[in-house]
Amino acid sequence: MATLSTLLFFFFFFLFKIHSATISNFPCNPPHHSSYPFCNTSLSISARAHSLVSLLTLQEKIGQLTNTADSIPRLGIPPYEWWSESLHGIATNGPGVSFGGVVSSATSFPQVLLTVASFNRTLWFRIASAIGVEARAMYNVGQAGLTFWAPTINIFRDPRWGRGQETPGEDPVVASAYAVEFVKGFQGGKSTVGEEFGEKRALKDDGGSDDLMVSACCKHLTAYDLEKWEGFSRYNFNAVITDQDFEDTYQPPFKSCVQQGKASCLMCSYNEVNGVPACARKDLLDIARDEWGFKGYITSDCDAVATVFEYQHYTKNREDAVADVLKAGTDINCGTFLYLNTLSAIEKGKVQEEDIDRALHNLFSVQLRLGLFNGNPLKGKYGKLGPQDVCTSKHKKLALEAARQGIVLLKNDKKFLPLKKGTDFSLAVIGPLANDSSKLGGGYTGIPCTSKSLFSGFQEFVNKAYYVTGCHNASCDSDAGFDEAISTAKDADFVVLILGLDLSQETEDLDRVSLLLPGKQMALVSHVAAASKKPVILVLTGGGPLDVSFAEKDPQIASILWIGYPGEAGGRALAEIIFGDANPGGRLPMTWYPESFTDVPMNDMRMRANSSRGYPGRTYRFYTGSQVYSFGHGLSYSTYTYKFLSVPNKISLSESFKAGSDKNILHQGENQLDYISIDEIESCNSLKFFVEISVMNAGDMDGSHVVMLYSRLPKVIDGAPEKQLLGFNSVHTFSNRSTRTRILVDPCMHLSFANEKGKRIMPLGDHILLLGDLEYSVLVQT
Repeated sequence: MATLSTLLFFFFFFLFKIHSATISNFPCNPPHHSSYPFCNTSLSISARAHSLVSLLTLQEKIGQLTNTADSIPRLGIPPYEWWSESLHGIATNGPGVSFGGVVSSATSFPQVLLTVASFNRTLWFRIASAIGVEARAMYNVGQAGLTFWAPTINIFRDPRWGRGQETPGEDPVVASAYAVEFVKGFQGGKSTVGEEFGEKRALKDDGGSDDLMVSACCKHLTAYDLEKWEGFSRYNFNAVITDQDFEDTYQPPFKSCVQQGKASCLMCSYNEVNGVPACARKDLLDIARDEWGFKGYITSDCDAVATVFEYQHYTKNREDAVADVLKAGTDINCGTFLYLNTLSAIEKGKVQEEDIDRALHNLFSVQLRLGLFNGNPLKGKYGKLGPQDVCTSKHKKLALEAARQGIVLLKNDKKFLPLKKGTDFSLAVIGPLANDSSKLGGGYTGIPCTSKSLFSGFQEFVNKAYYVTGCHNASCDSDAGFDEAISTAKDADFVVLILGLDLSQETEDLDRVSLLLPGKQMALVSHVAAASKKPVILVLTGGGPLDVSFAEKDPQIASILWIGYPGEAGGRALAEIIFGDANPGGRLPMTWYPESFTDVPMNDMRMRANSSRGYPGRTYRFYTGSQVYSFGHGLSYSTYTYKFLSVPNKISLSESFKAGSDKNILHQGENQLDYISIDEIESCNSLKFFVEISVMNAGDMDGSHVVMLYSRLPKVIDGAPEKQLLGFNSVHTFSNRSTRTRILVDPCMHLSFANEKGKRIMPLGDHILLLGDLEYSVLVQT
């Protein structure tokens, strides 16, 4: 008798062959329709796209302007769904993905914010590559599209934002680096890690400049970071941004996504930007194409085109909204607004057919790069990917490694952690989020390969593990379960409290109003801690920062960990860290503010502090108020020390000016030159230098350690950051040994900031490099 695995193999193979027959009806698949010029792979992508557009009638063209594009039967072109999601694994949010076929689950990696807490660019790339492989595999069996709307790379500007969990955090350098690695890995490219060192480390075959495994989409362009707050909503909010903040905070991740990542899609956001809807801002979209060199398609967020007319009332009628977004450079509408109203806009003379042709050229170009018009996709480069490439042991191990590296140890009094393994003790695990595996993914989650709760992770390490909820849910609006929790804590040798946030508190279309633990959670922590034999361990879930000052000060709370939304392997990863199988090394990618920060208007987009009006600024770069935990905070079971091994003590700019430059490009202070304009530097590459660093692990455990190098700029002009991140590396260290690493510094980017006109300037004078407790002065002079 055949084994179950053999029977399953043949079952999946049979379904796979059925799907192959369906794909055989694709355009350009002989013997049908293979003679059209757009099927000729020897022509350029642009020529093929132009050929295809030229064959369509007006009504057929309009049918392509929605995310669910119409079929074109006479050309053998089937319908296509542009909207699939893959933020931290293949997700069910978009209509393009289905788990109802031979693939019933996909690897669920940690939510983005926790992944970014590893500050490990190689890890980011590997995760994106794994998601891309699973995406293409699911396409091959008819369960996903090829165009995925991820990553989210907006700056996590306000701690109340419900979608901050989806982002790479508050720092534009980090968000830019994440955008590049995700897009490269997902689309089938090669990592940039190693390129800065002059190495040729091709982690994957790049596949040529036109070749895409799947398509990534950087969203949401731009300044989108508010869902609902005091009468404002993402659908009608006008983000008022200074030129200064636009240049050095909001735009860098998108610029890097395009220029270094080579993303094939951008998504324009719901909100207005300085009075104009983002999807109708021609200057904004032109910057991407003309200045950054973007080659791809631009999609609206879902119903963002309808919002231009219906919510923002930016136009007087539907036809004007159609005209504004198409002429601005938006190519496709997620939703039906363009589908239903474009013909009327043409008939009234507000849109010309060439406006649609331009959009379709961009759309078809990406489909051509994906191989949709190259015949049978299953015979192409990625055609062999299938169910066997989803939920592989390699991908599941990677999900575990990502959770391990991202978890942040916030407090560890008297080295309370790690707990000793092999000791016969009892463990009480308390909290409504501790035994519910459905809460581990956060927003934009699919069906995980394996589904184990945090409590089940502890059960693998402790024989006597007991679980009680304490609160019915994360809202914790009742203390009815407190007595049971207190009684259980009294009887246990050790207590772990798992509390914090879930999607009932923060998510798309839901911002928070408080930074405190929800409901009566704080009271539960205090009561249980007071009753416990020993100090307790507090584990915090969720993406948004929390004011847990009370716990930081309470000696009965020995250790605090932040685990975000750790994905399918979160339970195992947390237990490994608490019991010392893994050494925590994650760092916070965002500032944790006190509750008083909720007095700051969420709709104030300005980054820089203003003491005259009591505005404290935002993010570690500009915030001047008190903090619960700082950006980059994270403890380890090891103690680390640094040494600067090699760094220049001065940078001379005199030979770097463009020919013909004079003192008009220099700012003259009272007694000396203050700064120079970056625009007037001939070659920034010639100014780059490495900072060589020694990292000493003085502990008894090996572990990954994040090295973060900052600079403090000379205060020669208002608006300079308090400090800013130059670069970072995640370094694997060995106990009681030193490890060398180096960080590339680009003075034009890292030692500069934007002035009030949005132009990058480099202050002259002493720039202080900051590495842990060390400082090193680098003189920038002309």
